[in-house]
Amino acid sequence: MRVLIVEDEPHLAEAVRDGLRLAAIAADIAGDGDAALELLDVNSYDLAVLDRDIPGPSGDEVARRIVAAGSGIPILMLTAADRIDDKASGFELGADDYLTKPFELRELVLRLRALDRRRGHARPPVRELAGLRLDPFRREVFRDGRYVALTRKQFAVLEVLVAAEGGVVSAEDLLERAWDGNADPLTNAVRITVSALRKRLGEPWLIATVPGVGYRIEAPPEADGETGGEAGAGAGGRG
Repeated sequence: MRVLIVEDEPHLAEAVRDGLRLAAIAADIAGDGDAALELLDVNSYDLAVLDRDIPGPSGDEVARRIVAAGSGIPILMLTAADRIDDKASGFELGADDYLTKPFELRELVLRLRALDRRRGHARPPVRELAGLRLDPFRREVFRDGRYVALTRKQFAVLEVLVAAEGGVVSAEDLLERAWDGNADPLTNAVRITVSALRKRLGEPWLIATVPGVGYRIEAPPEADGETGGEAGAGAGGRG
């Protein structure tokens, strides 16, 4: 999941970004309305965390433009405006959720996860595919009942792959969804992370490489006399 944080208080914005990273959520920061609109134009976000009182175009105006663009990005307003009239006007602008300051970071993470699940057409919070069981709320992964310890980045990459339900996800899309705006598009971080993730999940391999296209979760074939993990790599192999 990749989130845009629109907040003009640098220390708070950085604290939220760092807290989301601990929950395996990539986040970019915009300190004013102009920067927010620019990032929304060039990046694909799953959610927007929006302060209403920011320089430049207000948070309300940014919300209006998100809604008008028809992107379907859920908006969580995170603001000190806590009167019921403030909340009512925020929802009327198109906010999907509203959290007032001060707040607990854990609650923010839970609300973002809930919004992301809602956006996914009511997909279940715990996702299962090819013997994998992924719980985004507890940040836990099991393979065939065995707990698999993952780093935050490995979990973020696996979450994107599982959400694709066996579809191919390009390296560019993984970089877009699991890393923040500081990631170098020419880096081999995706390949390295996928390789390490594949090893953590164990054999037979579940992550197939589709040469020149990307990666996908692929259920290993039924036992048919083949040995080793290469059989599970499918058409793509382990690259």
